[in-house]
Amino acid sequence: MAYSNRGATYVKKGNHEKAIEDCSKAIELNPKHAAMAYSNRGAAYVKKGDYDKAIKDCSKAIELDPKNAEPHNNRGLAYAKKGDFYAAIRDFDKAIEIKPNSAKAYTFRGLAYAAKGDFDDAIRNHDKAIEIKPNFDEAYFNRGNTYAKKGDLDDAIRDYTEAIQLNPKYAVAYHYRGLAHSEKGGIDDAIKDCTKAIELDPNDADVYITRGNAYSEKGDLDGTIRDYTEAIQLNPKHAMAYSNRGLAYTKKGNLDTAIKDFDKAIELNPLYADAYKNRGLAHAIKEELERNSGQ
Repeated sequence: MAYSNRGATYVKKGNHEKAIEDCSKAIELNPKHAAMAYSNRGAAYVKKGDYDKAIKDCSKAIELDPKNAEPHNNRGLAYAKKGDFYAAIRDFDKAIEIKPNSAKAYTFRGLAYAAKGDFDDAIRNHDKAIEIKPNFDEAYFNRGNTYAKKGDLDDAIRDYTEAIQLNPKYAVAYHYRGLAHSEKGGIDDAIKDCTKAIELDPNDADVYITRGNAYSEKGDLDGTIRDYTEAIQLNPKHAMAYSNRGLAYTKKGNLDTAIKDFDKAIELNPLYADAYKNRGLAHAIKEELERNSGQ
């Protein structure tokens, strides 16, 4: 039991290898009474991205303890990550049947409905999660994402704001609120939110992309280039960062540098149509300037 409990703690702390190690030890010591160890190891495998192993472990946990909602939640998450949203929803249904007051199961089911495009069902599930647990910051965040996908940006911003009020260190909520502000044309608010997100989590390349896009909308090309460069440093395989930086260099007239960025974007993603188009534009501008300078 001690190994299983410590494994669960490691899962919450994000130390998946240690969690798997401890849960495996618990299973080895008492395989017939290891339902929670299988479930916790399954949760660790979900976090690690080993979804088939997660499903196998959670199925074993369910076999050993069919009245426990948690392995259904964990297996549902694994199915959702694999894109099998119907199987995921079946597991979340079962988790709710076993534990009707599980706010977590409702918001997980809401995520699965949203992923398959059933936004109204998703919102109803997040509503229920919030009804059960009014201080559930993740449910507000997830409902906000669903509103954003529906195009209801005001409702999305309200939910992101509520999530932030409940958890002032919720970096991704600031980022997504910034995205919603940007889509509404609130560029200064977008920059402010992304700056706060970066302050809380300076290692998220996508936030720099979002803020770089906002700086581009304002015409601040130097700020744009700085943010895209930071995104590339954090994630050297981020094709969009190279392509967007290439556009900024094109606007500044640094065409050779722009073309190198588009080359890199295409190397990383050979199907990146915009990068081909923008590289062609940069070449065309360069050729036009060379012709004019020769006259």
